[in-house]
Amino acid sequence: FPFRLFPLREHGMNWRARPLTCQEIQAFRKSKEVMDRFIRAYKLMLGFYGINLVNEETGELERAENWCERFENLNRFSHNNLRITRILKCLGEMEYEDYQVHLVKFFLTETLVEETLPNVKRSALDYFLFTVRSKEKRRELVHYAWLHFRPQSSFVWGPRDKLQKYR
Repeated sequence: FPFRLFPLREHGMNWRARPLTCQEIQAFRKSKEVMDRFIRAYKLMLGFYGINLVNEETGELERAENWCERFENLNRFSHNNLRITRILKCLGEMEYEDYQVHLVKFFLTETLVEETLPNVKRSALDYFLFTVRSKEKRRELVHYAWLHFRPQSSFVWGPRDKLQKYR
């Protein structure tokens, strides 16, 4: 069977790759070797996108030295957004929810604050945000997005009344 670098419990674009089972996910999580490979694959993909994993404990990220040319690639080719969504979902499956939060916040910052990834903005808001498993962390990220979205009155990813009261 063909395999995926970031397998999920759902079908992807490769129709020959079969979805993961819950038993396979549990076996992956228990294997130090598999999880070490998973983190190496994550770092490899981050590098491709112009991002460095600063802290393996927390999932903290920063721009890589080559970020400018890699962000140009991200802005030009939208198929990368599907891969990023897959990576985010897989991070959740493998119980790396803090990594999810850092990666989503990285993209929200680059799209809404730094404005370096304008062509990734819709995917960050429509898809990346909603891969985050923790409801509390997802709310924090939606609030962060709302604070930085312009014009704020056009923000449709959360109820305005709740966003204004959020602490």
